Amino acid sequence: MNIDTVVKVGGSLYDLPDLGARLGKWLAGLESSSVILIPGGGPTADLVRTWDREQRLGEEAAHWLALRALTFNAHFLASILPDSRVIQSLEEAGPGWFSILDMHAWAKEVERGPDRFPHTWEVTSDSLAVQAAIRGKSSHLILLKSVALPAEIDWPEAARRGIVDSFFPKAIRLASSTLKVRVVPFR
Repeated sequence: MNIDTVVKVGGSLYDLPDLGARLGKWLAGLESSSVILIPGGGPTADLVRTWDREQRLGEEAAHWLALRALTFNAHFLASILPDSRVIQSLEEAGPGWFSILDMHAWAKEVERGPDRFPHTWEVTSDSLAVQAAIRGKSSHLILLKSVALPAEIDWPEAARRGIVDSFFPKAIRLASSTLKVRVVPFR
């Protein structure tokens, strides 16, 4: 299935009191035939990072726990975004609602493919959104963030500044040259 637009909703936005209403209005204004939302990690992924440091979970265990945190976040987004539902694969996306991808279920599916990303903290929902855009043969990837992307910087510099994760520049090189990527400061 082709997904026209992948929208990653940054976890840093989860504290916005009107996030559901604002997100719904913004999504309704998109001129896309099909949209998939990717939940960011935010505070739940930060909790896994803390546990990894304190308990020495290791990157493999932390990776899968962080993906479960993204599942939690997907259900959070579905609870505040009317006309949305959580799906486990891109094939489940359909018209009439906003599809929010369960990243844990989806990652288990992607694990069987040749385009598996590393299981490290370098890979966050930013890179996973690229991976979903690649798999969905998307033409647009939009990253909703708390910060803007200065026009003069490239993806490696954006990664150095912490605007995107450190694997993002590698992930974006795997995407089609026709994929249009933009960062939208949503605060």
